Amino acid sequence: MNRLLTLKDINVSNKKIIVRVDFNLPVNETGEIIDDTRIKFSIPTINYILERGGAVILISHFGRPQGTFVESLKLTSASKRLSELLGKEVKKLSDCIGDDVKRTCQKMKPGDIVLLENVRFHTEEEENDLLFAKELGSLGNVYVNDAFSVAHRKHASVCGICRFVEKAVAGFLLEKEIGYMNSILGSKERPLIALLGGAKVSTKIDLIKSLFQRVDELLIGGGMAYTFFAGLNIPTGKSLVEQEYINTAKDILLQSIADEKPIYLPSDHVVATFVSEGADTTIVGKKNIPGTQRAVDIGPQTAKKFSNVLKKASCIFWNGPMGIFEIEKFSKGTSEIAKVLAELVDKGVKTIVGGGDSVAAVAKLGLSDKMTHISTGGGASLEFLSGVEIPGLSALMKK
Repeated sequence: MNRLLTLKDINVSNKKIIVRVDFNLPVNETGEIIDDTRIKFSIPTINYILERGGAVILISHFGRPQGTFVESLKLTSASKRLSELLGKEVKKLSDCIGDDVKRTCQKMKPGDIVLLENVRFHTEEEENDLLFAKELGSLGNVYVNDAFSVAHRKHASVCGICRFVEKAVAGFLLEKEIGYMNSILGSKERPLIALLGGAKVSTKIDLIKSLFQRVDELLIGGGMAYTFFAGLNIPTGKSLVEQEYINTAKDILLQSIADEKPIYLPSDHVVATFVSEGADTTIVGKKNIPGTQRAVDIGPQTAKKFSNVLKKASCIFWNGPMGIFEIEKFSKGTSEIAKVLAELVDKGVKTIVGGGDSVAAVAKLGLSDKMTHISTGGGASLEFLSGVEIPGLSALMKK
């Protein structure tokens, strides 16, 4: 297998460069963009190509249209916002394949930029259909994947397209993401500490096993912690417990003892009878969750304990909130952890926030700029760190 080529390895002058980006943006009820971070992250790659005499053909998805044209999922708002940020017209096409699209792309001149319509309006995209991929690839000379967030998807605009272009390379954002993920897997910065949260163990079991082999200490909060408590026969009340993973969680805890590698679980909990903003909450000890209540956040003692452990680190990887952070009452633990990580960056600690809800939590607190790196890839970052093959990366390296 070849090494992963990047944008700087190729000549883009007088070429049509197909760039896979991720403009799957959060919008409000009227379709206005709430957060344009993903567009901004794509600009270095786009500008590099334009400034060196290339033409840019952007491919993206938006939402889950299930292979049909959905008016509210068109990329019109994204093209307008990108035009504003670039200070030049970004022409949004009415489709991503077809004769009209091909003619428009053939007429493009150096410095031009177009955005194809939502690639998921076609079922062939998610099927990685090779005829569809060939049509996409025929629009340009070179393919650049700059969407780490979909690199784990075996889709036509991520994988199949690589077979039908002269060169296939990584864009600057994808290159940056891989660099940070590799820095965790092969970290020489010690202590390396991982902080994992979120609702379910089942979605992160491979990640836990992989990171456990590499980190010095592991902290587990959020709903997933209660499957581990069940493995220790500690009462969990009505907290989320995945019965089929109790033995797996128990085995991991036993391995931590054998390896003398600490795994920290919450020592107190915020509990409630109902999951709602108006719910009454109580703080209880590690083994004192009432049978009628469920844990909704880590308690203040845990937040302090976790913070003290994190302060020993040289490098921290965080994925997943400590509670149901979308509800203000249950977000304090997540907020406390995020603030500690932001403070540690000022002291030279590398903090990597690995996608998903933890990214949303950091953004909600206005601390995104305070972290060393915010990953754009939720599922992709988890699969990469779990040691799973990433189809989009494999496709680039096979080219």
